[in-house]
Amino acid sequence: MINKISPFYIALIVSILFIVIFTILSATGLIQSSDTLHLIGQASRWCETVSGGLFREPLNTWSNLGFMISGLFIFWIISKESVKSNNLFVGITPVSVLYASVVIFLGPGSMLMHGTNTEWGGWADNLSMIMFISLPWLYNVYSMSSWSINTFLKTYTSIIIIYSIWRWFTDWGLGINFNLFSVSIGLWAISETLYRFWSPSFRFFSGFVGFLVMFLFGIMPSEVINNFNEYWWIIFFWLPGLLSSTKPTIKRTYKWYFLGAIAYFSAFAIWSTGVPDHELCKPDSYIQAHSIWHLLSALATYFFFLHYRDEKLPQKD
Repeated sequence: MINKISPFYIALIVSILFIVIFTILSATGLIQSSDTLHLIGQASRWCETVSGGLFREPLNTWSNLGFMISGLFIFWIISKESVKSNNLFVGITPVSVLYASVVIFLGPGSMLMHGTNTEWGGWADNLSMIMFISLPWLYNVYSMSSWSINTFLKTYTSIIIIYSIWRWFTDWGLGINFNLFSVSIGLWAISETLYRFWSPSFRFFSGFVGFLVMFLFGIMPSEVINNFNEYWWIIFFWLPGLLSSTKPTIKRTYKWYFLGAIAYFSAFAIWSTGVPDHELCKPDSYIQAHSIWHLLSALATYFFFLHYRDEKLPQKD
């Protein structure tokens, strides 16, 4: 029993250690930037008033505990289970542990950004988002290709390492107008649709699903065409179709996926109001839109975990 639950306790101890060390470093001022001192008392980029206390944005910092709780709960679940040969999200497997770990890291990554208002904190926040959003679509490609689990893990790790270094020396768009987070949201939706409706012909048409995703975020096809220099990365929308050469044999139900999508898009709608120039922005309020974004997004990560656990072999006639 101890061996089965030890991954949960390891994750719990690491999470507690981070919170303690982060709090101590913040209290001593060792990780706070003097460049933002003049902003104290003003609305931050995410509405909440910049504080001169322990954390620059207290509510937007602590609300990231939602991600850590979600990830720890996932660890708790998989630590008590036996591994199933046909589902890598049940029991302790490389994929389930990776998923739970990146969900937890969404918390510290965002805490470092909102707690310090530093550029390196923004890098950590951005990296944590990429570590999460890259995982589902790569897993989908793995499920529809001849990739081994090692190929999947090596591909994921390579993307994260290259991105982390490149992002450190450039910006959100990597200096080439390439927003990997936005691209990966599209690739996830495309690969999920391809998984459900896989056919040789749909492999080609699946890339157009990305335009529907952009539409849901308020980006019209005409805007993409007229500003192709900004949106050139849409060419990657055809990557899942190119790589997914095998029809999946394991069935998925999509109730948890759609609940996760509803939670995320609700969070996004609320997120859009959490900026200083929005009429609903109240910098001194104890209810911050960006904090709600964190909590709903954390809930979405749990729903998506349940989605992948719901995979089942088709019943024989």
